[in-house]
Amino acid sequence: MVIKTDELPAAAPADSAREPSSQAGGKGRPGAAELPSVMLLNGDCPESLKKEEGAAEPPRENGLDEAEPGEETTGQEVIVIQDTGFSVKILAPGIEPFSLQVSPQEMVQEIHQVLMDREDTCHRTCFSLHLDGNMLDHFSELRSVEGLQEGSVLRVVEEPYTVREARIHVRHVRDLLKSLDPSDAFNGVDCNSLSFLSVFTDGDLGDSGKRKKGLEMDPIDCTPPEYMLPGSRERPLCPLQPQNRDWKPLQCLKVLTMSGWNPPPGNRKMHGDLMYLFVITAEDRQVSITASTRGFYLNQSTAYHFNPKPASPRFLSHSLVELLNQISPTFKKNFAALQKKRVQRHPFERIATPFQVYSWTAPQAEHAMDCVRAEDAYTSRLGYEEHIPGQTRDWNEELQTTRELPRKNLPERLLRERAIFKVHSDFTAAATRGAMAVIDGNVMAINPSEETKMQMFIWNNIFFSLGFDVRDHYKDFGGDVAAYVAPTNDLNGVRTYNAVDVEGLYTLGTVVVDYRGYRVTAQSIIPGILERDQEQSVIYGSIDFGKTVVSHPRYLELLERTSRPLKILRHRVLNDRDEEVELCSSVECKGIIGNDGRHYILDLLRTFPPDLNFLPVPGEVLPEECTRAGFPRAHRHKLCCLRQELVDAFVEHRYLLFMKLAALQLMQQKASKMETPPSLENGDPPSSESKPEDPPAPEVGSEEEGSSASGLAKVKELAETIASDDGTADPRSREVIRNACKAVGSISSTAFDVRFNPDIFSPGVRFPESCQEEVRDQKQLLKDAAAFLLSCQIPGLKIGIGELITRSAKHIFKTYLQGVELSGLSAAISHFLNCFLSSYPNPVAHLPADELVSKKRNRRRRNRPPGAADNTAWAVMTPQELWKNICQEAKNYFDFSLECETVDQAVETYGLQKITLLREISLKTGIQILLKEYSFDSRHKPAFTEEDVLNIFPVVKHVNPKASDAFHFFQSGQAKVQQGFLKEGCELINEALNLFNNVYGAMHVEICACLRLLARLHYIMGDYAEALSNQQKAVLMSERVMGIEHPNTIQEYMHLALYCFASSQLSTALSLLYRARYLTLLVFGEDHPEMALLDSNIGLVLHGVMECELSLRFLENALAVSTKYHGPKSLKVALSHHLVARVYESKAEFRSALQHEKEGYTIYKTQLGEDHEKTKESSEYLKCLTQQAVALQRTMNEIYRNGSSANIPPLKFTAPSMASVLEQLNVINGILFIPLSQKDLENLKAEVARRHQLQEASGNRDKAEEPMATEPEPAGASEDVASQPPAAKDPPSLSLQG
Repeated sequence: MVIKTDELPAAAPADSAREPSSQAGGKGRPGAAELPSVMLLNGDCPESLKKEEGAAEPPRENGLDEAEPGEETTGQEVIVIQDTGFSVKILAPGIEPFSLQVSPQEMVQEIHQVLMDREDTCHRTCFSLHLDGNMLDHFSELRSVEGLQEGSVLRVVEEPYTVREARIHVRHVRDLLKSLDPSDAFNGVDCNSLSFLSVFTDGDLGDSGKRKKGLEMDPIDCTPPEYMLPGSRERPLCPLQPQNRDWKPLQCLKVLTMSGWNPPPGNRKMHGDLMYLFVITAEDRQVSITASTRGFYLNQSTAYHFNPKPASPRFLSHSLVELLNQISPTFKKNFAALQKKRVQRHPFERIATPFQVYSWTAPQAEHAMDCVRAEDAYTSRLGYEEHIPGQTRDWNEELQTTRELPRKNLPERLLRERAIFKVHSDFTAAATRGAMAVIDGNVMAINPSEETKMQMFIWNNIFFSLGFDVRDHYKDFGGDVAAYVAPTNDLNGVRTYNAVDVEGLYTLGTVVVDYRGYRVTAQSIIPGILERDQEQSVIYGSIDFGKTVVSHPRYLELLERTSRPLKILRHRVLNDRDEEVELCSSVECKGIIGNDGRHYILDLLRTFPPDLNFLPVPGEVLPEECTRAGFPRAHRHKLCCLRQELVDAFVEHRYLLFMKLAALQLMQQKASKMETPPSLENGDPPSSESKPEDPPAPEVGSEEEGSSASGLAKVKELAETIASDDGTADPRSREVIRNACKAVGSISSTAFDVRFNPDIFSPGVRFPESCQEEVRDQKQLLKDAAAFLLSCQIPGLKIGIGELITRSAKHIFKTYLQGVELSGLSAAISHFLNCFLSSYPNPVAHLPADELVSKKRNRRRRNRPPGAADNTAWAVMTPQELWKNICQEAKNYFDFSLECETVDQAVETYGLQKITLLREISLKTGIQILLKEYSFDSRHKPAFTEEDVLNIFPVVKHVNPKASDAFHFFQSGQAKVQQGFLKEGCELINEALNLFNNVYGAMHVEICACLRLLARLHYIMGDYAEALSNQQKAVLMSERVMGIEHPNTIQEYMHLALYCFASSQLSTALSLLYRARYLTLLVFGEDHPEMALLDSNIGLVLHGVMECELSLRFLENALAVSTKYHGPKSLKVALSHHLVARVYESKAEFRSALQHEKEGYTIYKTQLGEDHEKTKESSEYLKCLTQQAVALQRTMNEIYRNGSSANIPPLKFTAPSMASVLEQLNVINGILFIPLSQKDLENLKAEVARRHQLQEASGNRDKAEEPMATEPEPAGASEDVASQPPAAKDPPSLSLQG
């Protein structure tokens, strides 16, 4: 597909980001008139909403390449993203030839991968592809292969094995044998994770067509289990991971393992022996197999006798699978069945995720023999699994080289971002493994003679340090507590500088791992850093928190380019010799030039300004908003800083203030000069097209009333004129801007530019006398930010008591675990959980069994855990003591007073659930527990035993590299959709999906958001099959990359249920909604605002199948929850009343129906007025209900008068039509349709067809199409309606978000 970059405003990050363009439609933050949540993403995950809101500002991900603002769009640059594919014929030994669709930019090795995944060729790994007798290079692109074209024949040629290839082959066969086994997902290895969607959809939804026929009429069982009904107090855990029937795997072999005869002796190596395998078949036959250069054959060795000669039958097979097929009939049968099942599974259930996702529960599993797992555990797997020649990977070189790749055009940027993302995910996996090895005591320290908590480690070219205050480095900042938070602050700094992505400035690969109560920082190693002292290395910044400070012109130049996007002020400080030193970062940020000549920055823990609410400074008084709330408060450490999101929100807030102040002054000037023409007219710029250099925040016109909107537009023009400094603005106007700049704390007097000095209030940092005024202004700015946080941001947050309790418990758990030896880990964790959650009053800890304790106690343990004190101190903890500590921690850390002394009091007082608290503490600390029902409330026995604790996983924080171009396409697509151009929006989102796939591979959170939006768009355009397909992928991906019960996943299930209902898959829709409800109950409980939407969906579907009693239980619960959270007069409550009334009407209980509809009518009348369409609809419905009630009463009177002999037609219970149920489902899920007449529809189709032909003829993308105006919906639906793709199944209406 050929795309001109200059036609896509979003693809040019540098400039388009700086000012929200009018054509991109609503990139500025929408005002009250058009809330983002009612855009097509109602109920979407927070992350996608973040994206919409992020669009308001220059997206941080694009890095705002200050260096080359316009180089990307040269105007006529044409980029080929996708060449058209073609098909080739594959000839493989032993099977029929088959065709394969390929794309020119694929590599030859991608065909290898496809063949290794196909059912009939999956058992081959060691082969090459030949075209006309010539072998193709693994790493060449198909377009570069001479003579390769449509219909070419590629021959699969078996190649001789090497030890490496033989190992890869055995690993691949093992992976095929385990392909349906979920144990790797439960154990959190090899980026496997869980998915349960297929259990609820009964396989793939793609074949929905087959099942549609007659499904509406089929009787379906609608009754959910008792625990899922509204009002139930039972919260079972087992349904979280339902047993998939595919998991009882077909046993192909009993044992496949490496033989004890490995490696082959010299004389056998010279016969081509590479290694030996030992196999026990399902028929209990024990065989020894030789892997040789020519393939696999049976040898005559036994467990105790080595005889490498071939055994009979003398069958040599190039594939291990073919050999096993020969010797075991059960293997042959079951392996074929297993592969059939494997390829039937959705690819998204099998593909590895980019980062490991851990499950906090797992069923009891049998521990089976596994040669590959055993080998992985005892080797570092180097040499063959890394696919890199030589020894260990040089992580630093890989991380920095990928950043240096060219990025001038789209294909280059895609290649660069893909390389960056791949190296980061590999580095994160290696760092996590290393950190666990360090804490488990399996890595030798580089300073072994020092105290354990001061030790540092190097493993696999990664440097590891522990989160303790080594050599009193953080003495003035809070000691060990500060040393514990510093790594996460540093990681946030690394994330931010990486996102800005300035050429020539390098950061370290950084991963922070919390494991077994310890915090480990893993970093890539700067070349040469270990050979020299830090004092000699640092040429920028300070190694002693500001006493000695140095600077360097090249670093100032590089950091200056980050200062605008990061809002950091260039400033001067005094060093220990009272000399002025200029910096463009905090003093702790160190600059080191590595032996590779690169400029590295590290220790970025104070990239963002401090939060003064938690930093009392003698002699400084905070604004009244802060002091009134009891701030400043002393905190345990002095590293509290404002989040980047808060800094951005504050600057945006100041920008709005700046615009308002300037507009007000202009209007005052205008009023005082009414008799003369306004001076501003002279200053109008010739065109409003010029881009302003500075305002990073969105246009605010949408947020103002009409009159001031024009004033703000004038300010905008004026600001542009003054910023461009072309001398056309008159002095009065300049003064307006100067005054507004001063009032909001801008560092420039001619343009809005708010930046922070990160060293203000840093202990030990001094500023020159000449800067005192600037320092005073900066102090005030920080105080204002602290007040803004309290007065504007925090009121929008709701304190989650459960979150507060589990975070406090996590802090206690961390130090609790540090004193536990490995042998007592499960006993210690189960004891902690009993004290935290069990009603049993005095749980007793089980110390490791006495008979295993050595008689001769070794006093000097070599591998004691770092910083460990008494190894059994944990055993004396009691529930009373733990809850007292939790309340104390909540008060000290969060300044919140908990009114409870036990878990039962906490549950009672705050309406919490023990199962939710268990989930939260497990996720926060990495605990994995056994999947079973726990009797938390028993007072006779503790809830947990040590057998219930299965594992403890690391909790990993890392950098998430972004796909910037894809992100811009996604934002542009969202903007188009907001404007009503659905088709163009759909195209842009599809393009974004391609680019995301290109960078991230198939699995990623952002791809999930893309698929969800595509599904919604296809649904709106009437293509239900496409909507189902995309949403199914979104659900699977959300389960795999975010977790099976993540709030996002719950919402994906709800969307999928809607599309299933629209496709007449009623029973599937219900089971998906019940799953979503179960997960919501587990994660939040019934008392949650989302429960209203969920129960309304369930109630409507049940009403559709005339399960009225059941439907009422859900709808009445939805009404109660809506009333609680939105107030009895809200429009949501009115809609809830209407839904309940409809069910009562179906039951012919007209009195109740009238009562509910009257409530709804009253709300509509007071909120919207009598003339609003909703009020009129409700009024009509009331009349209809009244007539039915009167008719029923007449009938009843007739019965009373004439007795049972009366000739009365039986009462008809009216089932709602599926169309009317779907209409209501659309309304509650935030989708409104704009009615079109049949004639409009025909015209529209003709117009679309005509444009489609034009487009194909020109071979180029159309310019923006003329929107067609229709009657707008009352709820504020947009008047622009998108054209539909001709392929869509057109409903008699077009749809938009209301």
